[in-house]
Parts: sequence; C-alpha cells; structure tokens
Amino acid sequence: MNDKKFAWPRSLGLRAGDWVVVRSAAEILATLDENARFDKLPFQPEMLAFCGQRLRVAKSAHKTCDNIEKTGGRRMLDAVHLEKARCDGGGHGGCMADCVFFWKEAWLRPESDTAPAEVPATPLTAADVQLHAKAPNQGDAADPVYVCQTTALFEATTLLPWWDLRQYVRDVSSGNHSAWHMCKLLVFAAYRQLVGLGYGYRILVGAFNRWQQLRGGKPFPLGSGVIPDGKATPSETLDLQVGEWVEIKPSADILQTITKNGFNRGMRYDMEMAKYSGERHRVEMRVDRLINEQTGKMMEMKNACIQLENVYCRAECTERRLGCPRASNTYWREIWLRRVDGPSS
Repeated sequence: MNDKKFAWPRSLGLRAGDWVVVRSAAEILATLDENARFDKLPFQPEMLAFCGQRLRVAKSAHKTCDNIEKTGGRRMLDAVHLEKARCDGGGHGGCMADCVFFWKEAWLRPESDTAPAEVPATPLTAADVQLHAKAPNQGDAADPVYVCQTTALFEATTLLPWWDLRQYVRDVSSGNHSAWHMCKLLVFAAYRQLVGLGYGYRILVGAFNRWQQLRGGKPFPLGSGVIPDGKATPSETLDLQVGEWVEIKPSADILQTITKNGFNRGMRYDMEMAKYSGERHRVEMRVDRLINEQTGKMMEMKNACIQLENVYCRAECTERRLGCPRASNTYWREIWLRRVDGPSS
C-alpha cells in the first residue's frame, strides 16, 4: 500500500457501465510513490492524456491473467478498465501492443462528484512519470528495459486460484458478465476437463462439434498443431494493409501451420483465437514492435503480425483464467487469413 495520504477514497465500488471522470494530473500524482506507482501498479505517461476526461467503465478489473510467470489468474484490487482508453505506446518507444489500461479507482471520481479535491503537495511531476517508464539507470540506452503496467502486472497482483468461486460471483455482481454467460463458461470448462482426461476423446469432441453444428456454433477449440516442435513452419505473404477485410481461415487449416505447442515462427495460436474462425474482420494495424512482457525489452517483428478490429481474447476457454476482463489483443500471421472484398460472406 502507498504511504501517501490523499483526501478521496481508494475504492469506489465501480461496476461495468458506470460513468467516471479521470482525476487531474495533480490529483493522480498525489497518489503515487517515488516510483510513480500506486499499490505497485505504474501510472503510465500515456495515461496523462486522459486526465479530466469523462469515460465509461468497460469492465471491473478485479482479476486478470498472468503472462509473465504463467501462474494463471491474478487478483487486482480497486481497479477498472475504461472504454476507449488504450495505450498508444508514445511513452514506451512506440510499442504497438495497444494494451488496455488498468485504472485504480483512486485515480477516478464518480461523474456526480463535482466537489473540488484538496490536493496534497507532491514532489512528483509528469516528467517523473515519463522517467519511470524505463527501468532505473537506463539513461539514453539504445536498447532500454521498459516498465509499464504489463511488465509490472505480476507484482501488482496476487494469486487467484481458479477454484475460488468468489471470483465468478464477482464477475456477475460487477456487471462484467451475465449469470447465464458465466454458467456456460463453467459448464464448458468442466466439459473440457472431461475431454482432457483422454478417455473417449474423439467421441466427446465429435459429439460437441455435432451439437455446435446443429445450433450454428463454433467447433471445439484446439491450439495444438501437427508440426513437430522445433521444425520449420510455413509462411504466406499477403501484404495486408490497414482497412482491408480478411476472413479468418478454419481452425483445421490453421492447425496445419503450427507446431504441437501452437507456434508459427514464434507467434502463438491460442485456443481463444479459434472462436473467430470463419469470421470476417478488418485489419486494424500491422504490428512490428512490441515490448516483451517478461523482459521489458522491445521486440522487432521479423514477420508480418496483424491485429484485427474487435478481435481480442475473451477468456472463454483457457484454463485458469475464465472471464478475464483484460481484452488483450490477439495477433495473426497472414497465413491464417485470406483477403476478401468486404464484411459479407
């Protein structure tokens, strides 16, 4: 916890759909420690642009996923995700991950709260926030180690076991998901556990796919390919540009291009991506530089990495992180896509 004292609450009990106003830069700076963090979570320089704006809560960020230590679910206290508030990478070397921000509720105020806040004096400035976007002693290093909410997420959260049923109650009570949706996710999770035992695998997967075919649903999600790990994987060049329409190939076709562990030239095809097969989406951007979540180093993409509009991880079938509200972007190899003329099949 922070030692700093400020005159407004750290918890507002926000729910998805609530309207809030992002506090002023001076107010937010007053909550930060000497490392520009609150409860170990960095406040990023890109977030300063949203100060004073009226925004709606997209999701309660009471939990998230661990992409650093791979421990599964993580508990976050008093935080939300806001609509139309993603990182543009301007303070982090032009990183194109387009991550959703975590907003501590102490950095927000209810739309109805118009009373002026008493802002304690703080030695921190906006320049200090920018300074802490890099690890200490980086200076003007050509290849610095960056620090952001994503690289610090493990230390800013605590372990949340998948079997802690309170998280699923919170998913519903916070407005993140309907009760019916969470019930479906939990039932499907149990079915996947049954399939994972290996007994009657083909029968169980076949039965699921036949049922989905009858109701117009997607087949059983798979993320394991046919190419042995360590072997070369195929590529295809489409030279897709922003605004073009593509159709995501059937999952069965994509599995032919990835390894047993789900990789194509270093990029993972996650089972969460399988639900988009057959859909048409527009190219949002060509991603060529991302900060590595584990090392903080900038990675330059050697091969085309495509981000699609309204295509992100919905945490509906991945073990130990059901219902995660983080909405992380997914990245696509061009060999997994085909160019089409428009949105209609």
